[in-house]
Amino acid sequence: MFENASELRFAVLIDADNVSEKYIKVILDEISNAGVATYKRIYGDWTSPRLASWKSCLLDHSIIPMQQYSYTYGKNATDSAMIIDAMDILYSGTVDGFAIVSSDSDFTRLVARLRESGMVVIGMGEQKTPKPFISACNQFKYLDLLYARQQLEEADDAGDSRGDDVSAPVGKPAPLLRRRLPG
Repeated sequence: MFENASELRFAVLIDADNVSEKYIKVILDEISNAGVATYKRIYGDWTSPRLASWKSCLLDHSIIPMQQYSYTYGKNATDSAMIIDAMDILYSGTVDGFAIVSSDSDFTRLVARLRESGMVVIGMGEQKTPKPFISACNQFKYLDLLYARQQLEEADDAGDSRGDDVSAPVGKPAPLLRRRLPG
């Protein structure tokens, strides 16, 4: 994928307003294929009951929640906080790339700016993500498709471990069995 991928350091910035916690394993697995997550931050208004389902997920994966209050309805303060942090991280010189996790086109200009500075940018979001954001990234990963594939693989693995492989071909009876069966 990328040259010396195992050595690339990524800042993973997640927009909790636009991403479900069910995708966290897919997100972190994809980043580990590209390099190392040196920053793992997620942005949202953590006083909102809507984000409560993220709590155990954040603890399990050492993701730092970044509090951003919703000052007014209809304005996305979370996006602004992510953009400011991304620029701070960019100028710190501590990463080689960014994973911007959102299905929101508001990050298109940020991605373009990060790439202008020589950063590798992996975008992640659902299939509903607007094309300009997708096109701005070096790579874009569709979380809903990766999650569906992961679910199928886990179901297949569970079936294999129980011995329930219904796809195994049925063979002919062994010659010894044929001799003992009447008829």
